Amino acid sequence: MSSRQAAATRRRGHRGVVRNAPLRTHWLLLTVLVLTLAGTLLIQGYTQHMFGIGDDAAGAGGGPADRVPAAVAHGGPVVDSAVTPARTARPTTRTIALTFDDGPDPRWTPQILAVLRRHHVHATFFVVGTEVAAHPALVRQILADGNQLGIHTFTHANLGTIPAWQRSLELREAQLAVAGATGQTSSLLRPPYSSGNDALDDRDWDAVETAGQHGYLTVLTTQDSEDWQHPGVGRIVANATPHGSAGQIVLMHDGGGDRGQTVAALDRLVPQLTARGFRFATVSDAVGLPQVMHPASRGDHWLGLALIGTLGASGWALRILGWLLLAAGVLAVLRAVAVVVAARRHTRGRRGTVWGPPVVEPVSVIVPAYNESAGIEAAVRSLLASDHPVEVIVVDDGSTDGTADLVESLRLPAVRVIRQANAGKPAALNTGIAAASFELLVMVDGDTVFEPDAVRTLVQPFADSRVGAVSGNAKVVNRRGLLGRWQHIEYVVGFNLDRRLFDLGQCMPTVPGAVGAFRRGALLRIGGVSDETLAEDTDLTMALCREGWRVVYEEDAIAWTEAPASLGALWRQRYRWCYGTLQAMWKHRDAVVSRGQAGKLGRRGLLYLLLFQVLLPLVAPVVDVFAVYGLVFLDPVRIVGLWLAFLLLQTVISAYAFRLDGERLGPLWTLPLQQFVYRQLMYLVVIQSVATALAGSRLRWQRMERYGSLTVPPGPAAPPPASSRPAAGPAPQPDLAETWLDEVRGAAAGTDVTYLRSGHTPGLYGDETAGSSSVPPAYGPGPDRGGF
Repeated sequence: MSSRQAAATRRRGHRGVVRNAPLRTHWLLLTVLVLTLAGTLLIQGYTQHMFGIGDDAAGAGGGPADRVPAAVAHGGPVVDSAVTPARTARPTTRTIALTFDDGPDPRWTPQILAVLRRHHVHATFFVVGTEVAAHPALVRQILADGNQLGIHTFTHANLGTIPAWQRSLELREAQLAVAGATGQTSSLLRPPYSSGNDALDDRDWDAVETAGQHGYLTVLTTQDSEDWQHPGVGRIVANATPHGSAGQIVLMHDGGGDRGQTVAALDRLVPQLTARGFRFATVSDAVGLPQVMHPASRGDHWLGLALIGTLGASGWALRILGWLLLAAGVLAVLRAVAVVVAARRHTRGRRGTVWGPPVVEPVSVIVPAYNESAGIEAAVRSLLASDHPVEVIVVDDGSTDGTADLVESLRLPAVRVIRQANAGKPAALNTGIAAASFELLVMVDGDTVFEPDAVRTLVQPFADSRVGAVSGNAKVVNRRGLLGRWQHIEYVVGFNLDRRLFDLGQCMPTVPGAVGAFRRGALLRIGGVSDETLAEDTDLTMALCREGWRVVYEEDAIAWTEAPASLGALWRQRYRWCYGTLQAMWKHRDAVVSRGQAGKLGRRGLLYLLLFQVLLPLVAPVVDVFAVYGLVFLDPVRIVGLWLAFLLLQTVISAYAFRLDGERLGPLWTLPLQQFVYRQLMYLVVIQSVATALAGSRLRWQRMERYGSLTVPPGPAAPPPASSRPAAGPAPQPDLAETWLDEVRGAAAGTDVTYLRSGHTPGLYGDETAGSSSVPPAYGPGPDRGGF
């Protein structure tokens, strides 16, 4: 066992047993959470937005009234429709039954109760079920003061316009709310938007009959104060004052809006009518009814308590979701502003920048390969087509598909194949680092094809001795389908805009495995590539930053990589990336309190990752949830308008990112579709990754399927200048670089040229050399950057 393996074993032993089994419990938990959230929103939407307390005139009838019995239309305001024929009752002479609708209201109901207590009179309160659930203590106070309760439906729905099943639901839920709050039930009902008997139409009569079937007495009105119109205190008093001595049922309101005029009018009305010889009573006392309040059954009481608790919890849940929605919006806007401003400054700052003298020394390119036979030939040939001197080291990590045999059969110049037992990508990279001939290293995935100038461009920042690593620009090659286009957009808009921001802030957290360059000495100083996380590239980059090295982004160093071609493959890849990133962030968390380059990584890079790649995806689904909620229960036009504005912002940012990357705007037509599938998939990836991390589970390496869609771009007719950035004066061509290129070209042409490696440091695997070979097959016309 090697010392590195022994150390890893000790670390695992110190941490205890790590579970490798797939995590399934969190999906069950997430499903329960989603169903609970859906139920919560349905409850809130129904109770708060399906109906609402409006002006009494809003539900005025006016339809045909052929089926309304004449005895009811011209009878008393209390209707018993459970018998045939229906019966009615009137208040006794000089008796006033004050009734209050739409409450209880936490502001106005206590003031009305205070007026009633001051004048020693009682009234009947027709309460809305949702308001009872919100303010159960007020309902208990109403009864404690000797007043009476009646039902005013659960959500203030117009019973004449809703189907029979919903009428039953409205009555039942309202009664349960009262039972839960008070332990009692009431047999009195006032339908919302009702008035006098003569205003009943056929639809209203249907609702009254339904109420009778459920055991309710319907209470209409004979005297409407019209306080809902806010006509002024004097007008309310006048409207509520009887013109004779007949008994009246007076309609007033203690909820549903500003009831200040009602409170003042009541304080004047009661003494005036008392002075005229009227007495005040509840509805049942006014018409001589038997007891209308009854003890609730134990089952109804507990169901009522559960209903009140559910509504209370759903209200809190909605408030929390509101805060999360605000957080998601703020984070999204902050990120949009940050990346656009940073990209603009980054682009301006690159103009005329010179890292130093052109870097022309040869480069060792390490290609870790495990079952890469589908694309390894294209990858290797593209590297040999570079206009910069390279040696290519393919480290076969125990492939079973003949990857190593395929590369060896090509007999390409300057290519070595190192075979090892399967030990994982980090081990393969470390093997390549040890066997490398040169100080500058380029690490390449086996499914990646380089542009001819990519290596040369990638290594130019090493002219600055402070630079320890360089990130290149990875582009999606298989972008024809929807999934490919969506990933192409993500690479250009998400990854590359972020890299410009990280470069500007000197806090680059990741040099991608597809295209990155490193100083060999810097890698050896940090112990090579660690296998402690699944995101070895992120872990490695963060370690370099913590050692004080600067990591930069070279957007002109372009490589083409295969993206997953199925949702399952994409899930596995992003799951590994996200989980590995979380591991790396946790591993390097101490950088937050460090100084220098490490502090920049901690307080800038890690904070950015936490906010925008962890927290934002976790809260972003709230936006989608509220969009659906708004379309069903709120104003659909407004919701669609907000969604289009959000989409427009994304489109503008995407177009700017595409312009910076020199890409055609065509794929952006898929951006609206991306909002309905791709975004949700990325949210779920983050959710699962966070759940896996919190559960302490350990993932296996998730290898992506290769599709063989890579081809080699054509080499340039003549090598361009050695530096990708403008340099002062012509770029020098040292003898070492020219000698190397001559050797490679000569070997490729079949010339007997010895494979010399100047400055080579023997590695773990000795001095393997590539044999001479025949002329490789012609590459043919390659795709341009926008047309793979």
